[in-house]
Amino acid sequence: MMNSFEAMEDSQTSEWMTQLESAPVSRSEMNILVMDYLITEGYRDAADSFMKEAGVESSIDLDTMSERIKIREAMNEGKVDQVTEMINDFDPELLDMKPMLYFHIQQQKLIEFIRANESQPVKPSPSFPDKMEEALTFAQRELAPHGEEHPEILPELERCMALFAFPHPESSPFGDLMKPSHKHLVAGELNAAILESQNEQTTTKLHSIMRILLWAQDQLTQNKVSFPKMDDISSGVISNTL
Repeated sequence: MMNSFEAMEDSQTSEWMTQLESAPVSRSEMNILVMDYLITEGYRDAADSFMKEAGVESSIDLDTMSERIKIREAMNEGKVDQVTEMINDFDPELLDMKPMLYFHIQQQKLIEFIRANESQPVKPSPSFPDKMEEALTFAQRELAPHGEEHPEILPELERCMALFAFPHPESSPFGDLMKPSHKHLVAGELNAAILESQNEQTTTKLHSIMRILLWAQDQLTQNKVSFPKMDDISSGVISNTL
C-alpha cells in the first residue's frame, strides 16, 4: 500500500513530467540542433541531405568542410602519416601550437606499428620485418622526448609503452588503446583543433545542452531535491531520485 510520502513523490513526479512535456520546443529549433551537430562533427553528406529534406539553412559553406573531413577519416582509418601530411598542408603551425594533439597523433602512430606487428607472421622475415623493433625505435625517437618536455603526458606515455610487455596487446589491461574508439578520440581532437583554427565552435550545441543538464541534475542532487533524474542520457531513461 502506498504511503503518504510515496504518494507525494509520485504527484511531484507527475507534475514535473507534465511541465517537461509541455515545454515549447519547435521542430525548427530541433532541426537547428541536428544541423549544428552534423556540421561540427564533420558529416558533410548527412548535413547536405538534412538541409534539403528539413529545409534548414547551414551556418557555413559545406564545401569548406571537405579538408577537415578527409583528415578525420584518414585518422579513423589509422593512416597517421597521411594525417600529418594533410595537417601540415592545411595549417603548418597547427601541430606546433598544439603539443598534446601532436603527441596523441604520434601515440596513435605507435599504436598502428604495434597493430601491424600483431598481423605479421610469427617469425619476422626479410619480407615481414620485426614491426615491434620498428615500433620501439619510433617510441624512443619520437615519443620519449615529448615526455621530457611535457611531464603531464607521462602517464599516457607509460600506458602506451606498457603495450610492449604483452604478446597480445589488445587483450592486455591497456587494450583500450588498441580499439577503434581510441582512434575516434584522436580524430575528434583533431576535428576540434581545426575548427578552432578557423574560429568556429569546437563543440556542438547539443553537447553544451547535455553538459548543462548534467550540471543542473548534480546541483539538485547535492541540495537533496527530489526530481525525475535522467539516469541514462543515451536512452533518455528518467527515474525518481532524492
